[in-house]
Amino acid sequence: MVLIAQTLSTGKVKRNMPDPIPVMIIGRLAVDLNWQGKRIGKALLRDAILRTLQASEIARIRAILVEAISEEAKQFYEKCGFTVSPIAPMTVMITINDAISSLT
Repeated sequence: MVLIAQTLSTGKVKRNMPDPIPVMIIGRLAVDLNWQGKRIGKALLRDAILRTLQASEIARIRAILVEAISEEAKQFYEKCGFTVSPIAPMTVMITINDAISSLT
């Protein structure tokens, strides 16, 4: 878990949040080219979200942050409900509540 300034956050993430905001950073999730298109990426992201939800019960994590490695990766996260930071175009975030909603 890390703390980030509200200026890095998307509008939805910084609304009613402390400053700095406690977030979980997801490192690199990747699927081999031969296995892409089989929903493995979504399954990996779902698992990461579930683990973050468990940690948030202890650490009060308010959002999940990802530094997308490519435009394609950023688009994947955006399709999964993440929003782009206003000052860091390859940084995407989602609130814990929105992450929970994305699981259904």
